[in-house]
Amino acid sequence: MNLECARAFAAEWEGDWNSRDLDRVLAHYHEDVTFGSPVMARFTGDPSGTVHGKEALRRYWAAALGRIPELKFEVVDIRASVHALVIDYRNQIGGRVSEVLTFRDGLVISGFGAYGETLAD
Repeated sequence: MNLECARAFAAEWEGDWNSRDLDRVLAHYHEDVTFGSPVMARFTGDPSGTVHGKEALRRYWAAALGRIPELKFEVVDIRASVHALVIDYRNQIGGRVSEVLTFRDGLVISGFGAYGETLAD
């Protein structure tokens, strides 16, 4: 993935999340996706902080959107790799997050969020 494609993906990703439309967000994810984050671990009580499969990810994100009605992302920076990208963004409470997404066949097959000092409530 080149930087131009990574920027285009990140701009769409930001708009999709800020629309709060899960169908738009999930359109970028593979059916066999694996995704994890420390917020996921805290919300679910599962120390692995990981879900497997698009439907499990949908259920988690639907619950998270219900819990965080003010959710909003602002992309700050993007980095590209061969089959992956990193989106550095600010969340609704000003916390910095990096989301690392790996692609297969044009869709996100795995990803994780990495947080600094501030985690979303």
